Amino acid sequence: MAGGKITGMSLIRTTPPRPVEVTAVFPELAGFARSAIRLHPRPGSPSAQDSSVGGPLLWPAGEPWPHCEDAHLHSGTGFRESLTEVRLERRLQDRWRPGGPSPVLTSEEQLLQERDATRLAARFEEDLPAPEQCPVPMLPVAQLFARDVPLLHPPKGADVLQVLWCPYEHEPDCKPATALVWRSAAEVGDVHTTPPQPYEADYPGYVPEPCVLAPEAITDYPDSLELDPDLQRRLGDGDKWLAADAALDSSYEEDPDAFYTIHLGSAPGWKVGGWAPWGRTDPIPRHCAVCEVRMVPLLTIASFEWQGGDGHSWAPQEDQAAAQACHYAGQDPSQPTRVEVGRTDNMQIYVCPASPEHPHTDLIQ
Repeated sequence: MAGGKITGMSLIRTTPPRPVEVTAVFPELAGFARSAIRLHPRPGSPSAQDSSVGGPLLWPAGEPWPHCEDAHLHSGTGFRESLTEVRLERRLQDRWRPGGPSPVLTSEEQLLQERDATRLAARFEEDLPAPEQCPVPMLPVAQLFARDVPLLHPPKGADVLQVLWCPYEHEPDCKPATALVWRSAAEVGDVHTTPPQPYEADYPGYVPEPCVLAPEAITDYPDSLELDPDLQRRLGDGDKWLAADAALDSSYEEDPDAFYTIHLGSAPGWKVGGWAPWGRTDPIPRHCAVCEVRMVPLLTIASFEWQGGDGHSWAPQEDQAAAQACHYAGQDPSQPTRVEVGRTDNMQIYVCPASPEHPHTDLIQ
């Protein structure tokens, strides 16, 4: 990954202007505009008082840490590793260069590896249940303060959202189980500095790397699958785009509606609010299990911040050079969190707009 680790909210990231003002071509899309905040996570060293991805949580020392109670016996990808092994492998990837010598662990890293192996061996010597058979401590995924992300709309008295998940896949949807906690930062006294850690993860992509955030407010438009069939058809009218001087390049001559999907519709990456990404399935309305109100997107947990197939048009201006450069294994700037859900998809978390305290729901798209 390019650049050193950063603390606090010192980052600035700016989405490039879109190739065309979409409402100038299709004025009816103005009614679909939604506010969103791209979080722009980047490797860093956040504290418990910071908004972050994969960072420490502002968790009260006296409050029990959430555990997943599922047995996890039938989930699994076949790649289970300890969190220490996942992180050490990433360090080696970060140090690898083409043509250079194979990186090796430092003496400090070797000690971490040995301690990890001893910890796991002790479980078997004591004839304890296998890790997947025990309640699994949940991993911090995101912590968002309303001061940094004003679109959160927390319950009365709360000003911070904490998202955690179990690093095992769960049937029937083959995704991590998630937990949402709203709390008041001012009411947290002593902070839990040594939360329990899972012994292993089902898949390396379920172990987020600590990242600081550079929240950026944008206007988000829906995925074309959210639109009515007539509007979808007109998005595929190349003459309409050309008449608006949208400067479609030759790659969109046969499929002009892809221009909208790739460059103008739902913004990729980690974001709060806005429109959900779709593709694995057609849009599925989500309704609150308590009051049956239609739920709204709260948080998109993304495998990638942008895709090379879009010409890096969604890569922030500050990251364009890195996006265009050659990337080594494990060093893709579009995947700063190292999170990978649904095999390069997105996890969408929905909440009830009538009451964010009602149970949330999530799905992979």
